[in-house]
Amino acid sequence: MKQPSKKGFEKNKNSARRWCFAFLGTLLFFLAALCLFNGLVDPFGLFGDPIFHWYSYNETNNPRAAKIAYLEEHHQEYDSYIIGPSSTSSFPKEALDRYFDGSFYNLFMYGTDLSDVEQTCLYILENYEVKNLVVNVFIASGSRYGGANDDLNNTLHEKVSGENPLLFYGKYLTVDPRYSLEKIKAFQTDSYLPQAFDVFCEASGAYDKTGRDAEPIGAMEDYLEAYPVFADYPQEVRKMEHIEEAVESVRKIQEKCREKGARLLVVSAPSYYESLFWYEKEEVAKFYLELAKVAPFWDFTASSLSLDPRFFYDETHFRNAAGDMALARIFGDESVYVPEDFGVLVTPENAESHVEKFWEISGDSSEGTAQVPILLYHHIAEETNGSTITPRQFEEEIRLLWEQGYETVTFDQMIAYVKDGKALPEKAVCITFDDGYRSNYEYAYPILKKYGMKATIFVIGASVGSTEYYKDTDYPITPHFNFEEAKEMVDSGVISIQSHTYDMHQYGPYEQGENFRGNILRLEGESEQEYIETLTADFTRSKTEIEEGVGKEVRVLSYPGGSYDLLSQAVLNSLGVEATLSIREGKAVLVKGLPQSLYAMKRFYVTTETSEEQFLNWIS
Repeated sequence: MKQPSKKGFEKNKNSARRWCFAFLGTLLFFLAALCLFNGLVDPFGLFGDPIFHWYSYNETNNPRAAKIAYLEEHHQEYDSYIIGPSSTSSFPKEALDRYFDGSFYNLFMYGTDLSDVEQTCLYILENYEVKNLVVNVFIASGSRYGGANDDLNNTLHEKVSGENPLLFYGKYLTVDPRYSLEKIKAFQTDSYLPQAFDVFCEASGAYDKTGRDAEPIGAMEDYLEAYPVFADYPQEVRKMEHIEEAVESVRKIQEKCREKGARLLVVSAPSYYESLFWYEKEEVAKFYLELAKVAPFWDFTASSLSLDPRFFYDETHFRNAAGDMALARIFGDESVYVPEDFGVLVTPENAESHVEKFWEISGDSSEGTAQVPILLYHHIAEETNGSTITPRQFEEEIRLLWEQGYETVTFDQMIAYVKDGKALPEKAVCITFDDGYRSNYEYAYPILKKYGMKATIFVIGASVGSTEYYKDTDYPITPHFNFEEAKEMVDSGVISIQSHTYDMHQYGPYEQGENFRGNILRLEGESEQEYIETLTADFTRSKTEIEEGVGKEVRVLSYPGGSYDLLSQAVLNSLGVEATLSIREGKAVLVKGLPQSLYAMKRFYVTTETSEEQFLNWIS
């Protein structure tokens, strides 16, 4: 058999070597391309996010790591921090800054335990300027301990954990490129309201609750339909097997605070009442006693507020309104409504007796709730057509209220009930008019004054003072009062003038083109940014003209046609609107301490078909 020549062998050897180098080169090229792609898109925010600068997205993927990466560049902007599990997000930055005279950043993490909290606190105390540190030691902190997972979404930053930097950054540079592709895709669909891929507020580190804070909340049955978890609450058993480790972590944080001259405040966040039954009373008492020995803490776990699910999304996540009340209690701010039993400073002396009361809380969520019938009127004239009623009908209904002992309340009073806890009359009723017709001035105003009643008129800004024609057309219009007449009514104390938008309640047949605004909602084909700018400009003009015209603040808006959504309510929230009205039928249900109960309030629409019996049923 013929043997290969030495020359042939060398040729094959060189060919194999070239193939191997080509393969390795290709492999290295694709690896380098992958690292470059993931480093530039940076879906976890660990490499400066050079293209998108989108830390809300990055923190949603892994708040433990991305928040530290963000602070490495921005910690000079903060001097105070709050940290704990995700319920920690509900202590609002604005209130924290005000009460502590600081600049807070929220370092909360998903499902964290006190091992993660300890490591993160020790790092920031050692490396950043820290004036104030607030630690949320949730009731569940005694039932789990052991640090973050090693998966991409839960691992601590290497600067906190001490992990080998090459291994840490390497796993994020070589991560599945679909993480980066998802970020690119999400960027194209980002919106004003938070979505599942960007639930954080970059500047505060807290959850972005723009959407949550715009949710109208009222009757309990409506809330249970929206949040069915509270209608059939799950049962669990949680053992507190990590009390010693959890308390030791708090002790180490306290020692480091003393060393660095930082002020430490320990709090325990509110819990929904039924979740307390997951724990053994004796174990909770032991945890609270041992914790109080190390650091006396403010406890909001159980109170009458815990009985009302409208303050919660689930057992551990509560609304920012409850966080505002908790901070007001700690700092003795009496300008904020706080339930009497909400918040106790727990010390070794009262820890056990305090816990004993957890399972004995009693009360009725209706005790902090008021139901107010709001009546909706439009035009008053001798000739009627459904929504237009006669002066006689209007006076009969007002006289009926007067005879039955009802007192009219203003929206200022309703806002004060919700935000300050100020009482409303036992037999309260609210009277409203939409659009701003001159008949409100000619008929309603003197009748209301005659019976000592008050009302609010929501005016369409573009129609104020129009007595003949619809805006700049030749179409006839039902006359609307002017600002001189409006000021006379306001100065009398009988009437309040509020907004029905400036020009987002247009009448289609009188408008040019098909794309008219019959209500406040976004038009088909209109970009979100265009819509926000349009709504902002419209309400700003309405507010400015009303306030200049009558000399009183605009705080309330009636939705044209009753149409609204979360986006419209969120934009109006950002513009300082404190109450909005729909035309859904029913009583307005106001909840002390819950501003969302002032949104999209229900009303009763009075028409020519409204009988005295129906009218009395509404207000009873």
